[in-house]
Amino acid sequence: MIYSLDKINEMAEGDEDFVRSVISVFLEEVPEDLKSLEQAIAEKEYVQIYKLAHKIKPNVDLMGMEETRAAALEIETLGKNSANMDKIESKFPQLKKDILQVITELQNDFQFQ
Repeated sequence: MIYSLDKINEMAEGDEDFVRSVISVFLEEVPEDLKSLEQAIAEKEYVQIYKLAHKIKPNVDLMGMEETRAAALEIETLGKNSANMDKIESKFPQLKKDILQVITELQNDFQFQ
């Protein structure tokens, strides 16, 4: 398991519906953002790369995915400079792999489809 619900549980103060709601939003939004980020990288749209990595970052942070958050931050920062496409392209596969793994784990752990 590469995610942790500690931050969400702290915010939820025992409210299981809140926890499930946050996870549900993560499962709805992050896969679409990830797909859009992959497309932006393929099309070398630096502004979109920056914006999408910036949007993904707090979501993975909330799930306690520290390494993934760091990768999103790095891609976000690299997206500010068009000279960094090689670095962005080298960082993205691990970000994608981690997010897809957590999506699968969350769907299994919380019986979301």
